[in-house]
Amino acid sequence: MRSPSRRTTVAGLLVPAVVALALGLSACQDVGPGGSPSANPSSPGQPTPGPSSPGPPTGGSDRITLVATGDVLLHERLWTTARIDGKGVFDFAPVMAPIKPLVESADLAICHLETPLAKPGGPYAGYPLFDGPPQIATALKSTGYDACTTASNHSFDRGASGVDRTLATLERAGLRHAGTARTPQEAATPAILDVRGVKVALLSYTYGFNGIPYPQGQTWRAGVIDVAVIKAMAKRAREAGAQIVVVSCHWGTEYDQKPNAQQRSVAPELLADSNIDLLLGHHAHVVQPMQRINGKWVTFGLGNLMAAHRQPLSTKSEGLLARFTFVRGGDGRWEVDKAEYASLLTTDAVPMRILDVRRQLAKPDQSAATRIRLEGARKRTESVVNSLGAGRDGATPITP
Repeated sequence: MRSPSRRTTVAGLLVPAVVALALGLSACQDVGPGGSPSANPSSPGQPTPGPSSPGPPTGGSDRITLVATGDVLLHERLWTTARIDGKGVFDFAPVMAPIKPLVESADLAICHLETPLAKPGGPYAGYPLFDGPPQIATALKSTGYDACTTASNHSFDRGASGVDRTLATLERAGLRHAGTARTPQEAATPAILDVRGVKVALLSYTYGFNGIPYPQGQTWRAGVIDVAVIKAMAKRAREAGAQIVVVSCHWGTEYDQKPNAQQRSVAPELLADSNIDLLLGHHAHVVQPMQRINGKWVTFGLGNLMAAHRQPLSTKSEGLLARFTFVRGGDGRWEVDKAEYASLLTTDAVPMRILDVRRQLAKPDQSAATRIRLEGARKRTESVVNSLGAGRDGATPITP
């Protein structure tokens, strides 16, 4: 986020999805073995294309910037790094220090916290049932993030108590959240943030939960991708005063840089809805394309922000920071005027760091091996980002 005078504030509870029964809608789709969707999302109504519907007149800014990044997946090697940086206590902020200028300069910065957070002092756990150190929340805040989406396949790794504890931890750190909930009321209330006088709604959904059932059958605990439900919640957000609506989807096939059938089907349907302005994707742990559909942008997959997979020199170490500049026209409607992106690379050696690749390449003191790795990450990321025509439609790399 920018300076305190431009700080993002809350205009409502920051929460995940709509309670389908309350809206009279069908239940979300079932999840097949391994957490993959067993069927396509519910069929939507007729699309309503067009730019963002104008919100109520305000005296806010006519231009805001939004930054989004990929998964925060707290593998054990990240804990080791944080202990080293914190001299015995967990400090995750140095890991993100190289990208802090990009994050904190945005009017609204959104992260995706994929895993539950443990109690202070632990015990902690990594893959497959995560329970990460809660100090990550204060590190995200100090880096400049304003809000985190939380609906993911790991949302229920630690049951209802894990959901409750994670949201409370984020709130104590001053981070807002959308994607999981503690009560039905919280689940049914769209997340609306005040960003320099502009009301921005943040909604968050996932493809499933790795086969883990809803805690105590409480289906309101997290939102599953369902086109009709998402559209209904976006409409509810508009009615509550949102001028911009951002939808986050945890989806895709792990380690595949091409959008899968669900992504290719759902994205156009959501972006044809006049109540939805931007679609952010993650889960694949690799970068996927950006695309302009119906005059609006989708980032199919932002890759990882913070993770430590077992193949550190692969594309799993490469991520994407997307930056969108929204402008308000004379008719009060908002649309993206500029789409930009930065290639990110997480170093393998402990202590680990998340690098802004182009900025790092601009430094003269790089070894030949490091320069080759950085240049490879840049070329791969830019190639994938533009593989569905993003560059043709105006997306550009963020230059140092």
